[in-house]
Amino acid sequence: MEDDLNNVSLSDLQLAIMRALWNKPDSSTTEVVEAVRASRPLAHTTIATLLTRLEKRGLVAVSRDGRQLTYRALLSENQVQKSMVSDLVSSLFMGNTSALLSHLVKEDEIGDDDLEKIRRLLENKGKNRA
Repeated sequence: MEDDLNNVSLSDLQLAIMRALWNKPDSSTTEVVEAVRASRPLAHTTIATLLTRLEKRGLVAVSRDGRQLTYRALLSENQVQKSMVSDLVSSLFMGNTSALLSHLVKEDEIGDDDLEKIRRLLENKGKNRA
């Protein structure tokens, strides 16, 4: 199962549910529904079903207090981002990380402010290796 947690791929709706749990851990089904409905008009049952599926995949934990179910994300947002970006680089850019960055720059997906942040990150990364 540990290997599965390092190879996580989520749909946009699953990510919205996980974001609700990252923003408010230990949320009831109703709280997750309210958070997701802020941007997507979905039925309570749809979100409840997806929570159950995420729990079966081992991505969220569920606890019961009477009739109330409470959910908590078992993976951090950073872990999911790392897994999904790794999968993107592997499948779409054949493992070439610089090709992804080149694509983002060429397609104007990275603004000047973001470029400056990336420069600082690279400078700090270089300093940490020295």
